Amino acid sequence: DLPKNVTVYSLGKENKVSHIGYIINLYKYLFLIRGSYDRVFVHMNEEYVLLAGLYWKIFSIPVYMWRNHKDGSLLTHIAVFFSTKLFCTSTDSFTAKFSKTVIMPAGIDTSLFRPVPGVVRRKYSVCMVGRIAPIKHIELALSAINNMISSGEQVSLTIVGSYLERDRIYYESLKKLASESTIASYVQFVDGVSPDKLPEIYSSHEVCLNFTDSGSFDKTIVEAASCGAIPLISNKSLKKLVPEYCFVEPDTKMIALAIKRLLEPHEQIEIHKELEVFVNSQSLSGLVKKLLIEMK
Repeated sequence: DLPKNVTVYSLGKENKVSHIGYIINLYKYLFLIRGSYDRVFVHMNEEYVLLAGLYWKIFSIPVYMWRNHKDGSLLTHIAVFFSTKLFCTSTDSFTAKFSKTVIMPAGIDTSLFRPVPGVVRRKYSVCMVGRIAPIKHIELALSAINNMISSGEQVSLTIVGSYLERDRIYYESLKKLASESTIASYVQFVDGVSPDKLPEIYSSHEVCLNFTDSGSFDKTIVEAASCGAIPLISNKSLKKLVPEYCFVEPDTKMIALAIKRLLEPHEQIEIHKELEVFVNSQSLSGLVKKLLIEMK
């Protein structure tokens, strides 16, 4: 349920409105709610700034755009021009280079993402969470697990996530890779779950892998750490934020060695202490406070 001071105006996605219909609805609402707001916050959709930025600029309404993509274009530069401030979580984001940009926390709800009482964290367990797509480089995880199993190491991998139709071939290639190697009985694919079910998944695994490319900030990294699963990442833009052993180059052999190290109990104690600082710096409460300050 939404608070009483929140009103939703839909552009028609649930009714499968066309792109032209979206634009018409946007301008309709700009007219209908004119004068009822004094700031605009645009999240990950520069198109709205491109379509309405001139209107907001003429009427001196400040625009705050949150954009965290690695790539950008001339249109992004135009959206930046119409924006009062830019927000992103990664120093490798395309918008990080602008003087009006403010680096923000990821905004994780630590009251939701925390170790779940009663859930047993399985020994030598590793997971990957999120939409299954080539950008996630899940094949690196499968190859690393294969190396570990072939070397006699104890380890299991759970891949949690769904895929879009355009990524079906990639998903099927992963299933084939897992079934045709020595890791078939050590790898499990699980359909994506709702956010409220994720803490239980994180809480039942020791390590959570994330090999998304640099330039973004995948929230699952903080979610996992907040629930007690040690993240192992290859995102260079986050290298300075996480403990040293939580970063690895995207190389199969190096990943296998890094997983082995993170599964060692004596290594985990010190890493968990460092991760607590990392999680606190990325909390939702911290994000809200910073947004309020920056949008005054």
